[in-house]
Amino acid sequence: MINKTIFSSVLALLILSSAMLFAQKAPKGTPLIMKTSGQCEMCKDRLETAFAYEKGVYSSSFDIETKEFTVYYNPKKTDPDKIRKAVNAVGYDADDTKADPKAYSKLPGCCKKPDDPAHRKH
Repeated sequence: MINKTIFSSVLALLILSSAMLFAQKAPKGTPLIMKTSGQCEMCKDRLETAFAYEKGVYSSSFDIETKEFTVYYNPKKTDPDKIRKAVNAVGYDADDTKADPKAYSKLPGCCKKPDDPAHRKH
């Protein structure tokens, strides 16, 4: 009887702990999803690296397929307009805001817009 109780308790504990290990934790912060002019793996690296150091940002990810940049942020420390301007400062459009021309000119050819004569494919 005691062995069954101990076995049941250990089994329940193992199931609970493995469920906690595999459960996906929701990202921290308020999400902002914006369309960008980014288009390749280098764009992804540039955006995500720049936002690793952006004040008030918890995390970010760029989806190459959809060209959507998702930023999870603390609304007490930043806001969507500041985030879009930070994307522009890296050299990319963010929704309706245009990339900073100086930053855009420094992007590699593969990161330039397809209609730009300086655009180069990988």
